[in-house]
Amino acid sequence: MNLSKLKVGDKAKVVALNVSDKEVRRHLLDMGVTRGVVVKIIRKAPMGDPVDIELRDYELCISKKELEQIEVEVIK
Repeated sequence: MNLSKLKVGDKAKVVALNVSDKEVRRHLLDMGVTRGVVVKIIRKAPMGDPVDIELRDYELCISKKELEQIEVEVIK
């Protein structure tokens, strides 16, 4: 499942980054989106893009296109 399919309040663990563009991949890694990190969906913009997520004790705003490239495992 990719991160863009989660709803507000859902938590998930990052399994993989399916990013073909090396610059975007490096950008996500630099922001702390790495394998094994737990993320939580905080809020979505009215049109669904961008999305605020929480990880590593801070909030990050990511576009839906980038969220679609992050594979996660839902945590209940």
